[in-house]
Amino acid sequence: MMKRLVAVAIACAALVVLGVLAFSEPGETAGSVRLTRQIDGSMVLADKSGDAPVLDVYEDFDCPICKEMHSKVDRTIQKLAREGRVKVVYHPVTIFQDEPMRSNSIRAAAAARCIPEANWLAFRDELYAMQPAPHGSASGFTLPELVTAARKVGASVDECVTSQSYAKTHLAETAKVRIQGTPTVLLDGQQLGNEVFDPAALERAITGGAGVQV
Repeated sequence: MMKRLVAVAIACAALVVLGVLAFSEPGETAGSVRLTRQIDGSMVLADKSGDAPVLDVYEDFDCPICKEMHSKVDRTIQKLAREGRVKVVYHPVTIFQDEPMRSNSIRAAAAARCIPEANWLAFRDELYAMQPAPHGSASGFTLPELVTAARKVGASVDECVTSQSYAKTHLAETAKVRIQGTPTVLLDGQQLGNEVFDPAALERAITGGAGVQV
């Protein structure tokens, strides 16, 4: 009887391990790669124990070119991060000064700060999917839309989103950033060029360990 119980326990343990592996990202050691929020509002996707090159991504959620870059290379960036080959730092900023783009950007970025780490990447996807168009003439990212997007990714943060409690903090942190426009992507401090729109070229730049000065 005892031998049978031990055998059952071992079998159950094996199933648990298989279950964890099945739901882990490809190339990811369970628990080693995670997304964490920094005090300045940036989000870091990395293996904390690793020594990978750093990819800083400065993006404005109302920026159409940022949306284009996201659609082309974000999957590659996340794959490399989950494999421990790059440390990604997402920096949401508001680059626009004219309306309605400026207010659109602020509302979206302030809402993103409300989202828990576990739901943030999915919410970021939703923001780009619902980006106001045409750019420059459309007001968007309304508070009800942002609340709906947050709920869609499993985040119940209605009051935080509607109060825009992080708007001033977001703008204060944006003011500290010295970039000319978005998207701006730095690899170990060196600005990348057109390869940020080409998955294969971007992967070569990252795994080669050198940025391209522009």
